[in-house]
Amino acid sequence: MDKLIENCLGFQWDEGNSENNWGKHKVSKSECEQTFFNLPLIIADDTKHSIDENRWFILGRTDTDRLLFIVFTIREKLVRVISARNMNNKEREIYNEQIKKNTELKQ
Repeated sequence: MDKLIENCLGFQWDEGNSENNWGKHKVSKSECEQTFFNLPLIIADDTKHSIDENRWFILGRTDTDRLLFIVFTIREKLVRVISARNMNNKEREIYNEQIKKNTELKQ
């Protein structure tokens, strides 16, 4: 999945989605972008919502360690964020388990 975003050249923003992310969850565009560059980053298919186009979600962190769940698609080598919110408890458990695994591998 890393290859999925490695070839992307930037971000494409839909103002409606951006306003909803801010209005409902207080997640800014810059926080969304930061999350794609901070490790660990978990990327998975969002098959439940991939009806008209392929969608994925990430579990990641901002530069200030805010844990986010982001749904996105890719259009013409640009990441297009559809929705962003804080991770729920289950997502946080998955993310923290990945951090633990990464730490154990380095030892």
